[in-house]
Amino acid sequence: MKFTVDQQALTDGVNWVSRSLSTRPIKTELLGIKIDATSDQVILSGSDLETSSKALFNADIFEKGAVLVPGKLLAEISRSLPNKPITITLDGSRVLVTSGSAKFTLPTLSLDEYPNLPELPAKTGVIASDTFATAVAQVAIAAGRDDSLPTLTGVHIEIEEDKVTLAATDRYRLAVREFSWDPSTPGLSTSALLRARTLADAAKSLTGSKTVSLSFAPAASNDRLAGFAGEGKLMTSRMLDGTFPPYRHLLPSEATTTAVIEVAPFLDSVRRVALVADKTIPLRLEFTDGGVSLEAGTGEEAQATETIDVLLNGEPISIAFNPTFLADGLQAVGTPFVQISFTGSNKPAILTGRTEPNGPSIDTYKYLLMPMRYAS
Repeated sequence: MKFTVDQQALTDGVNWVSRSLSTRPIKTELLGIKIDATSDQVILSGSDLETSSKALFNADIFEKGAVLVPGKLLAEISRSLPNKPITITLDGSRVLVTSGSAKFTLPTLSLDEYPNLPELPAKTGVIASDTFATAVAQVAIAAGRDDSLPTLTGVHIEIEEDKVTLAATDRYRLAVREFSWDPSTPGLSTSALLRARTLADAAKSLTGSKTVSLSFAPAASNDRLAGFAGEGKLMTSRMLDGTFPPYRHLLPSEATTTAVIEVAPFLDSVRRVALVADKTIPLRLEFTDGGVSLEAGTGEEAQATETIDVLLNGEPISIAFNPTFLADGLQAVGTPFVQISFTGSNKPAILTGRTEPNGPSIDTYKYLLMPMRYAS
């Protein structure tokens, strides 16, 4: 095997594939990236048996062949090399990586012991890559991080014809995003539960492609696989077991009080006042006609207060939130203004975006936040 490739193409492909490598593999071969030089392109592969990735790129191929090399080492080397053509050659049981005057020799792993990676399921539909990345990022922040509750570490994907709904929750907050897409077949209806970290990583990394195709294996399939594909990049991931909790009834259709606030100054204030708080200390918010007062800390502890302008519609309200979760929601709405809808000081609030302070609420994204109790 011998081929020459641009440094950027190799690095981009290796970075994509190395995301799927196992950190604690059940077999040594899962630490490796498979390099397969065919007659017209190079295919890189990596897997941890749950998630598998492939990258395809053109190269000047002098000798066809395949080899398995340590993945993390190949990633570090390719990133460190100068922006010059890179030649990769299999020489016996070693792989030579040459770029200009830089030369590296890598050991090889047993290709015979490397597993057969699953094929991408049939394409289910297509979405613009930037829309997909934004939607996934908005929802994935609300996913749980406790692996003892695997269902809550996922993003629930529900597809009804040309509408896709993403949802995630860690029990303290819930994020829901809806968007339109181009399904491959009419009358399509399916759902999937995927790891939030895997989905967010894939969506962000595929923004270099104009569109992303999503693939979901049929519910009757033994291999509950989902797949993503962009230009020269493929990924498959096993769906999570379990049932995502029903959530739509948690989103109230009416509110007793709404507050409209400019996001940037509000987010700055939340972060400043939260300096004296931690995850167990709530950020107290007092909404009145003229503004919202932020306060954290009590008694002998460090304290902070600040007041900013707000447009209030309805009764004044006092409520407390986890400051980190509130800041996450303010960042996620992605608009200059945020509308916070309340139904009571001890009931969840809903954050939605607004482009103008007096404009309509953008209901395609909703971030529900549970209040915290605090000593008055």
